[in-house]
Amino acid sequence: MGTFLSDFYQLDWFEIAKKIDSVEASQVDIAIQREGRGGLEDFIALISPLAGEKYLEDMAQLSNRLTKQRFGKVIRLFAPIYLSNECNNICDYCGFSLGNKIPRKTLSTAEILKEAGALRSQGFEHVLLVTGESTRKVGRQYLFDAISLLGNYFSNISIEVQPLSMDDYNYLISAGLHAVLVYQETYNKQSYAAHHIKGKKTNFNWRLETPDRLGQAGINKIGLGCLYGLTKEWRVDSFMTAMHLDYLEKKYWRTTFSMSFPRIRPYEGEIEPIVDLSDKNLVQLICAYRIFNHELELSLSTRESAFLREKLLPLGITTMSAGSKTNPGGYTVSHETLEQFSISDSRSPEEVAEMLTLNGYESVWKDWDSSYDFVNKKDIHKKYQLHQNASNVTLVS
Repeated sequence: MGTFLSDFYQLDWFEIAKKIDSVEASQVDIAIQREGRGGLEDFIALISPLAGEKYLEDMAQLSNRLTKQRFGKVIRLFAPIYLSNECNNICDYCGFSLGNKIPRKTLSTAEILKEAGALRSQGFEHVLLVTGESTRKVGRQYLFDAISLLGNYFSNISIEVQPLSMDDYNYLISAGLHAVLVYQETYNKQSYAAHHIKGKKTNFNWRLETPDRLGQAGINKIGLGCLYGLTKEWRVDSFMTAMHLDYLEKKYWRTTFSMSFPRIRPYEGEIEPIVDLSDKNLVQLICAYRIFNHELELSLSTRESAFLREKLLPLGITTMSAGSKTNPGGYTVSHETLEQFSISDSRSPEEVAEMLTLNGYESVWKDWDSSYDFVNKKDIHKKYQLHQNASNVTLVS
């Protein structure tokens, strides 16, 4: 079975950048008028510098309306549980990088239960299990056992760990795994190689094919995204991610998808971001993705400030983390030196929920039921059959 690799290697990074920079006002007008139904051509217009300069308010109003039509005023809340900061990779932007001289910790079964108890008492039904990339310390059996254990306490369990084989994903799904987040970090191969210096994560193609393996395994949800700040041409990275999403939705239509927008945050042994994705740029990205894909779950983490997270609510966000700790055992024991990155929004889950209520939103602590996902994806599949031709774009070198 083919994968996204064959589509990806037909693209020319510089041609895409040129196409984005040469967008004209009429193209942005059309993209907004037809509410993004022109597919990837419309997305190019919406992420262009011209759109960011002159059409941001129009995009924001449309994004707000489309989000309320599809999702209402509902925000789903989740919390990460960091199981381990062990990692075999050297990545120059991550606090867990093998070269960083920090204490290493992998939670035991008893410690996982303590973390679960702390989060369950705060009302969480949806948790994201996060680890460094160490197959020896946190291999598939460790993950299987953790998912099986936590399935007794939470309705939805997602993971953000090292890319695995399709057989591994099938095994974890049998334990109750609902979703997998796997960010490519950047789709620029040169930039990827410069930031991923040692370890299995240096294998660009293996990581790029991970969503295909997940789709073939029949996972309920796949989370995509880039780490903004690694590559200068952030607009090209966002286009590549949109194209990847478009490909996956057409091929694995029973699976639902989410998109995240992480920006580099301070960490142990930090680097300066190559490009500073401004708050205005972030607004443009969120609006562009909402207009491009009306059904897409858009997630915003505690990397962003409390002020900004509140202001971004009306623009398309549907999912938020709350009260996050980015170190193993962070909810029950203070180990700040074990953090992957520093959070910016330090409010408690209760405070986040109160903020949502004051802004007219409903906090939902449980993710959608998988049966709903299946029905919803049948509708999306029909939509893509009707508009498949409109989503095609010629960017071959």
